[in-house]
Amino acid sequence: MFNTFKLILSHIVNGRNLRAHNLPLHVFIRSSAGNSASSPGKIIPLVDPAMQTRVLPDGSRISKYNKVDEFMRFSYPDAKTLYETIRRGSRISENGAMLGQREKQRDGTEPYVWISYNEAIDRAENIAQAFRRIGLNPGQGTFIGIFSKNCPEWVITEHAAYTFSNVLVPLYETLGAETSAFIINHTEIELVVCDTQDKAKTLLHNIEKFPTLKHIVCIDSNLLSELRRLADKAEINLYTFHELHRLGVEVKKTSPHVPPKPEDLATICYTSGTTGIPKGVMLTHGNVIADATIVEYFKYSEYTPTDSMLSFLPMAHMFERVMQTTIMLKGGRIGFFRGDIQLLIDDIQALQPSVMPVVPRVLNRLYHDVMLQVSKSPIKKLLFKAALAYKTRLLQDWVIRNDTWADKLVFKKIREKFGGRMKLMVTGSAPLSSEVLTFVRCVLGCVIVEGYGLMECVAGATITIEGDPTAGHVGIPAPCNAVKLIDVPELGYFTSDGKGEVCIRGTNVFEGYYKNEEQTCETLDADGWLHTGDIGTWTDFGVLKIIDRKKHIFKLAQGEYIAPEKIENAYIRSRFIIQSFVYGDSLEEFLVAIIVPDMALLQAEAAQQLGITQVTPEELCRNPQVKSMVMLDMGNVARRIGLQGFEQVRKICLSAEAFTIENDLLTPTMKSKRPKLQEHFKKEIEEMYNNSEHLENKLSHS
Repeated sequence: MFNTFKLILSHIVNGRNLRAHNLPLHVFIRSSAGNSASSPGKIIPLVDPAMQTRVLPDGSRISKYNKVDEFMRFSYPDAKTLYETIRRGSRISENGAMLGQREKQRDGTEPYVWISYNEAIDRAENIAQAFRRIGLNPGQGTFIGIFSKNCPEWVITEHAAYTFSNVLVPLYETLGAETSAFIINHTEIELVVCDTQDKAKTLLHNIEKFPTLKHIVCIDSNLLSELRRLADKAEINLYTFHELHRLGVEVKKTSPHVPPKPEDLATICYTSGTTGIPKGVMLTHGNVIADATIVEYFKYSEYTPTDSMLSFLPMAHMFERVMQTTIMLKGGRIGFFRGDIQLLIDDIQALQPSVMPVVPRVLNRLYHDVMLQVSKSPIKKLLFKAALAYKTRLLQDWVIRNDTWADKLVFKKIREKFGGRMKLMVTGSAPLSSEVLTFVRCVLGCVIVEGYGLMECVAGATITIEGDPTAGHVGIPAPCNAVKLIDVPELGYFTSDGKGEVCIRGTNVFEGYYKNEEQTCETLDADGWLHTGDIGTWTDFGVLKIIDRKKHIFKLAQGEYIAPEKIENAYIRSRFIIQSFVYGDSLEEFLVAIIVPDMALLQAEAAQQLGITQVTPEELCRNPQVKSMVMLDMGNVARRIGLQGFEQVRKICLSAEAFTIENDLLTPTMKSKRPKLQEHFKKEIEEMYNNSEHLENKLSHS
């Protein structure tokens, strides 16, 4: 077998024809996959792959993993609240390491330094006692704000709140003063914990907007003289996190704990959405613990106390916090990145995580970067293609391995970039293309599952099962909820055709929006079904596929309905596209799009195909030949995906500026702010519609 591969590799390296020795590459791939079918990486499916869900009498579906028609509330009877979860983690791990961050040493190294479960619990209890000492009351009427990047103090503050059944309210750095003021005033927050002095200053400079705010705690304790002056002027009590902890130690835990019950509120997470006033999603301890039952599906990649998870997705969102909860339930470790996304790979290599929640942007970037490097050499490209085909064949046989010839010879460096120990990745928050998902599963050689959900059901409502080689769907309902589809007649979606709006009911579904009964009634019906606004269909295998979005649909002048997010998700498969914003309205006959290209790839292809070099990114984006090149690839994607003629973009504007949270074009959950994008690119959109010398897709528009 190895000699066969050496011969093939020799032919690849020397550029000879494989068929000269009757050794076609596809035969080699087939024989290799066949020999590996019974390897230790063979996964036994969690449920019958041919039909993964079952239908309840009301037409909704639950996972076949659920043996009864009831929704799971918890995985472990000793962890029914988040207060109990961290204590279970201590017992399971025998007081193992829990929270880690990188700290510089005298020798110049910056390893992860850890505190144990018991240390974290002790610090949380001391902070909680300090809360009582400075006047915060126990119980559900006290809301504690946290305005910080991911760090150990975030988790300690969270569990300090739970010690006396207080409610945690995260603030986002990108919300701005007005929205922060709304949240602080809406929940009548008295205390906010900030990680940096700049964030504390932001609050102090706008203190007149926060009449209920009395205390600010700053995690950064270096050179606080200016901050103390501002706090004194504003008549606000300022503490460092260390000072607050020391105060709690002095109190000596005199106040008995008031542990929360499952039905008590744990957190209110404000979703800015794409328009309008923020809505406060009320989530109970029971909601979060129920959503964490998704850990029941992780059998092949089951956690142990030796597992570590990298925390880099915002903790202000529940996806990250649910993943942390699943780790705590198993006594595992959580290592925090340094807060700079540019240093993420370095942090991954230092931590060597085995578990990692990710968003599609990270995986899309990996895909584009790798493919760009591979495309530079015909030999590399051919070998990479062979390795990818081989690993894809293994995936189709439900085999996940990272020790094959393809891993050792081709994918090793990529895997090592992710620490070399990865066994589980969970991706969510936005769609991921089938091509990218299969690619990442192959090159990393680990379980990668894709989830779907929203904050109103904590995080995940569905997830793909381990080892499922198919892509383009979001899997089966979580153990804690059912999913059903309902008719959307105004858009032509009917359950009789197997399509409709996705609705969720279960123990993870939120209590409602804080002080907003009208919005609650619009989203949560009388029977407890959460209406998501997403359009889905059940596949032949009983898994959910999201096909449309109800709220952003509009009509073109001819009367055709357009679902822009569906089209954007199609075009993201273009190798040139990182982000896109598809626009149209009822006065226009065709669609236009703002495209954020993969600049490195665009520069390389422009030089190779068009001879365009030594130009700025902005000049490159304005070049008509470059636009034509991108449009040609978009046309190929549209044809391959099967977009209707009226769904295909006719004109594009390439933007060197990405859509980010910082420029207010993305929500904190990384979704496009469509009205903001329309306003931001108003001039470019008008020019595309008004310019008669426009670029058109060369495909026929039927």
